[in-house]
Amino acid sequence: MLYTIYEEKMERPLIFLSISVSVLCFFLFCIACALSNYPPQFSKLTDHTCTDIALIPSKLIADAKAALHIAYGHTSHGSQLTTGMSGLAAWKGELYAWNEGGAGGALDVDDYFVSGDLGNPDFTTWADRTRTYLDNPLNADVNVVIWSWCGQVSTASAASINTYLALMNQLEIDYPQVTFVYMTGHLDGQCLEGTLHQRNQQIRDYCRQHDKFLYDFADIESYNPDGAYFGDLYPDDNCDYDGDGSPPRSETGNWALEWQNTHTQNVDWYDCSSAHSQPLNANLKAYAAWWLWVSITQHRQ
Repeated sequence: MLYTIYEEKMERPLIFLSISVSVLCFFLFCIACALSNYPPQFSKLTDHTCTDIALIPSKLIADAKAALHIAYGHTSHGSQLTTGMSGLAAWKGELYAWNEGGAGGALDVDDYFVSGDLGNPDFTTWADRTRTYLDNPLNADVNVVIWSWCGQVSTASAASINTYLALMNQLEIDYPQVTFVYMTGHLDGQCLEGTLHQRNQQIRDYCRQHDKFLYDFADIESYNPDGAYFGDLYPDDNCDYDGDGSPPRSETGNWALEWQNTHTQNVDWYDCSSAHSQPLNANLKAYAAWWLWVSITQHRQ
């Protein structure tokens, strides 16, 4: 009899403990589910890790469209962003719409807002043209300026890149209401020991050290959507690479075409114009561009 009473007393805390553990597990499961659907953290660095468009909540896309008025200066390579964005809107609908002026609730992008790029006609004229544009009262609503390179980073000196960085920093000081976006140069078939990589790394290091917004053009086109890295295989802007990664360079593959050919068009990727390159490259540039716009909006709040 005493044993039975003792046994019953021992069972009650065990039952309570079992219930408590079950409740705790359920609670932790709910937290995990909530966190899995929580918006990602948007840092100021936009690179190949920022190309999953499905991770960006629609509301944050809408917020960026409502908040931003963007001036984008570029030549042919830089058009991959905007032609990719146009193709994305045609594929996925008006959520990703953009135009000059923001009509119909689209993102306002003044594309080719002035002529030239970061190295054309030289390494400084772009900054003077930016000042003239921003000083025009007609452009008073512009709150984002982004410039791209063409091929000039491939042969740029460290001093030339320092000039670029100093001019960008001074613009930020003189126009505090505007967010300025830095950019790396496109791939050119050099490998990691080449001038392009060294100068791009110079830009990356500066942006990380000084907390700048960076759209890492070269890094985005160094990876396919599955995360496979091609940066050490002499990749170029057309997505061609050297499979053995040893000199002399020989084009033995194209990571974009290979990925497109093993995936379904209009399901995994969409066709669009992509200057000097393949549609998939412009797809990734467009996804990353929307990540950038959302990141800027989040940091401006």
